[in-house]
Amino acid sequence: MPQLLFNFSGFHPEAGCDEAGRGCLAGPVVAAAVILPNDFFHPLLNDSKQINEKNRFILKEVIEKDALAWAVGFVDNHEIDSINILNASIKAMHIALEILDVKPKHIIVDGNRFKPFGKISHTTIVKGDGKYMSIAAASILAKTHRDLYMQQLHSEFPVYNWDNNKGYPAAAHRAAIAKHGITAYHRRSFRMNEQTRLKF
Repeated sequence: MPQLLFNFSGFHPEAGCDEAGRGCLAGPVVAAAVILPNDFFHPLLNDSKQINEKNRFILKEVIEKDALAWAVGFVDNHEIDSINILNASIKAMHIALEILDVKPKHIIVDGNRFKPFGKISHTTIVKGDGKYMSIAAASILAKTHRDLYMQQLHSEFPVYNWDNNKGYPAAAHRAAIAKHGITAYHRRSFRMNEQTRLKF
C-alpha cells in the first residue's frame, strides 16, 4: 500500500475533496470534504476503491471521530439530469465545503476538474485519493454515506439489487431496468448500451 502524503499546498488547514456515484444509473452523487489533524495516521487509509466494505466502514468511524472537520454533500438524480454529472459532482463538493466547521486555506480535489470555491485556492490532483490522506478520507466518507443511502432505497425498490450494486450498471441492475423500467431515483440523462437503454 502506498504511503499517503499529509499536505500538498503547505497551507493549514487543507481540505481534501472527493465524490462517489458519478458512474451510476440511479441515486445521488455524493461528495465529502475532510480536514485531518497533523498527526493523523491509519494503516488502512487509502483510496476507497482499494479497500473492502468492512474496512471502509471502520475508517468511516475513525475519520468522523478524529478529523478536525468533515462534511458530506448530496446532489440528487433530478439535479444531475438538469445540470449534468460533472457540475453535480462539483456542486456536491461545494455543499460539503460550505458546511465544514473549519474553513480551509487550501482545497485539494481528486480528479482534474473543479470550480473555484469562494476565494479559497484549490488544486486538482489526478488519482489524488491514492496520494493524499485528506482526499482518501473524503473518498471513504463519500462512498460509505452514499452506500448507506442506496441501502435505504433498496428497501423501497428491492428488484434493482441496490444493496449490492449501489446503483451502478451491474448486470442485475440492467436486467431489472429492462424488465421493470425505471424509478423516480434513476437518472434519465444516463444512456446505457444499445442492449439495455433506460426506459422513460
